[in-house]
Amino acid sequence: MQLHQLKYFVAVAEVRHFTQAADVVGITQPSLSKQIHALEDTLGAPLFERVRGNITLTAAGEVLLPLAKRILADVETATREVQELVGLRRGRVRLGATPSLATSLAPPVLRRFRDVHPGVDLRVEEGGSQDLVRDLLRGDLDLALIIMPAQGTDPGLRADPILTESLVVASVDPLPAAPAGSDLRITDLRDQPLVMFREGYDLRDATLQACRAAGFEPTLSVDGGEMDAVLSFVEAGLGVALVPGIVVARRPGIRVTRLAPPGVRRTIAVARRRDVVPTHAGRELRRILLEYVHTATAARELPPGVEALA
Repeated sequence: MQLHQLKYFVAVAEVRHFTQAADVVGITQPSLSKQIHALEDTLGAPLFERVRGNITLTAAGEVLLPLAKRILADVETATREVQELVGLRRGRVRLGATPSLATSLAPPVLRRFRDVHPGVDLRVEEGGSQDLVRDLLRGDLDLALIIMPAQGTDPGLRADPILTESLVVASVDPLPAAPAGSDLRITDLRDQPLVMFREGYDLRDATLQACRAAGFEPTLSVDGGEMDAVLSFVEAGLGVALVPGIVVARRPGIRVTRLAPPGVRRTIAVARRRDVVPTHAGRELRRILLEYVHTATAARELPPGVEALA
């Protein structure tokens, strides 16, 4: 069994098409088919069912796919680790972050990392926590700053809580239920039209759960936005939204109203795949992140509403 055969097998399994898989891995389709047949001969079992142009995995293929992905990921990790250890000063870190964290926590951390490791390639992906968890499990990210769900994270991940943040109500006009200087209760949102995040955003789940726990189903004025869109819809007067306080700091047109205790708080965690040994660069980014959280806490420089966990 050869590594390149596993790579070809994974490509076919992901796109379910031999010609397209050949384009992905950069070889001709006959060469790819020959290598897949050789792999099947080595294993003594067919890996794909080929019926009327449709490609599906056999039972043997289903068993092999996660193992092949893990092997290829480990080989890539070993290659990068050795390169770093022999002093090539190269590497890559793929960091995922939610939109609020990508614009608040990530920039100072990445600046510190870049100052110390200018030769390492930094790649950042912004998305909802559910999307980031999926990408971590698929091996598309090394680390991610995610929001811990109430039911806990996927068992395939190691997620270390580092911060908590408070959600606030964003609006353009004063809310009738909250006189100047007072806090708002979740129940006060019963008659307010809400601007809602798209499916896959943990903020959507947090908002719906808070409203339902208070005994009502929210009225949505707009449904399905990303972070920037939701804030713009609020600025346009389309409704109010439950958002992290850190995202409205640079939005002078948005009024912020705090929630009365206990409010709605979320736990921020740094996560990685449990079954993949992190690269040296990945470990270093995590170290710098935790160091920043510690120093920013001591200097009272964390964004409003954000608190470090002991």
